[in-house]
Amino acid sequence: MANRELITATIEVDATPEQVWALVSDLQRMGEWSPQCHRMFVRGGDVALGTRTLNINHEGKLWWPTRSQVIEFEPNRRISFKILENWTIWSYGLEETPTGTRVTHERHAPHGTSKLSKFLVKNFMTGAERFETHLERGMNKTLSRIKAEVEAG
Repeated sequence: MANRELITATIEVDATPEQVWALVSDLQRMGEWSPQCHRMFVRGGDVALGTRTLNINHEGKLWWPTRSQVIEFEPNRRISFKILENWTIWSYGLEETPTGTRVTHERHAPHGTSKLSKFLVKNFMTGAERFETHLERGMNKTLSRIKAEVEAG
């Protein structure tokens, strides 16, 4: 039985941290890159520390809402948001490299996930191990899509 504390994906992007930041910090556009997060509705204006979102997610025919709050916001370096329903923390970390930017996408569950989340994943989303493997593939796809858009200009 899975329930990994940390799921991570990394990619190198031929662009500056500022260029990458412009995409990863624009949470309203998350549905353009993420295969699971269909849309994020940002509440209260510009994204900043404390910003709240309403998220519409899907997996196959299953659709569900979640809410999140930005808990880390360091321009051009890191953005993290916590999903209130399942306690997971999703983040994008940016590190300048000699050829551009290393982008690390993480799903962190430092205290595990909520009982409701465990129930739903077990009974409606193929079980924790398969679901987390699917999340990891989706995170890599998200990064590939971000890379393609940033590098296309």
